[in-house]
Amino acid sequence: MSDTRIQEAIARVTQYFADNPDKGAVSDKAAVATVQGGLVCRAEGPNGATLISDMPKTVGGGGSAPTPGWFLRAALANCDATVIAMRAAQLGVELARIEVAVDSTSDDRGIFGLGDGVPPGPQAMRVRVTLEGKGASAQQLREIVEWAEAHSPVGDAIRRAIPTQLEIKLAS
Repeated sequence: MSDTRIQEAIARVTQYFADNPDKGAVSDKAAVATVQGGLVCRAEGPNGATLISDMPKTVGGGGSAPTPGWFLRAALANCDATVIAMRAAQLGVELARIEVAVDSTSDDRGIFGLGDGVPPGPQAMRVRVTLEGKGASAQQLREIVEWAEAHSPVGDAIRRAIPTQLEIKLAS
């Protein structure tokens, strides 16, 4: 999709939601994961989407696929890159390069319930953005990245505590 097509699409959808704010709340499609064997999991989603994860051999996995934690970082990197591209197109700024790298630090004891108060998930994440624009000032590019980071759905989900309900269905 060209930047002009992205810009036009965003203009249409933002106008639609400005005119119909009650249409903004939607139910997102479920990701349904099943264990395929060992620690290999397959998540399925809309339109035949699939994602396979595995754990490293050191914890009993086969190391045949990325871990769920890597997919979390990849989701943030992809989401931020997408929103940067969308915002740049919306503003009519042509970008020559967008690269978003996400890494994190964790304490692996947490997943095994070891150590008082050690969380099982990442303790910190870092997002590094490399951006090159055509004819845009450094300030314009910085503002695009900051706006995008503030409006990244995955970034928001990571930063904000989301109320989560657990439902358990036991097969008899």
